[in-house]
Amino acid sequence: MNDHIAHKLPRDDSDPYRYGIYLRPDAKTCRAVTVITDQLRAQYGLLSAGAFPPHATLVGSQPFGFNENEVIAAVTALLAEREAFEVHNAGIRSPGMGYVYDVSQNADGTVNDALVSLARDIEATVERFRRPMNNPLPNDFVPELFRGHLSLASHDLYERPDLRDEVGEFIAELEVPVPTSFAGRNVVMYRTASPDWSGRWWKTMTWEHVHSWELTGE
Repeated sequence: MNDHIAHKLPRDDSDPYRYGIYLRPDAKTCRAVTVITDQLRAQYGLLSAGAFPPHATLVGSQPFGFNENEVIAAVTALLAEREAFEVHNAGIRSPGMGYVYDVSQNADGTVNDALVSLARDIEATVERFRRPMNNPLPNDFVPELFRGHLSLASHDLYERPDLRDEVGEFIAELEVPVPTSFAGRNVVMYRTASPDWSGRWWKTMTWEHVHSWELTGE
């Protein structure tokens, strides 16, 4: 058998990989996200939100180069004693042009500090492994701008603003059941690739699951 087939070749540091570290919702919330994104693809051809597995971004689109294993080890150490926490789903919201499940706040309307803290700590942990990047623009953690969310419709609607209201009505008519909260316990890392990050990457992007961590408690 050809060695190129029998043995996985090492990745080249120039490969077009970007990494994301995400909070994965519970299975029922993941199903709700997938039902909506699948229906939007089937009805309107919207792709961007469904291009990813369901997730709330902690850090996204990070160029780690050869440092994948080092990132995993560093995040593993960070999360070793980390406790899970409750994540409230406030339902469908429309920040900007898109639609999301808003998971940024607690049920009483206060900021979910545990979620913000998790994103901040992971950002600080992986920062030293990040390589320079211009396309797309850096997607670094900014506490003042961070709002936890699960995307339902996103980049496509900036190209098709005429569909925004219709898509919102369509999502509402689906009446997809979704839990009002879930345990924030599953953190995942994905490797993404696109031949052109500067363009409409959601039309070409592929992804692979790299690693999962499970927080304690909850």
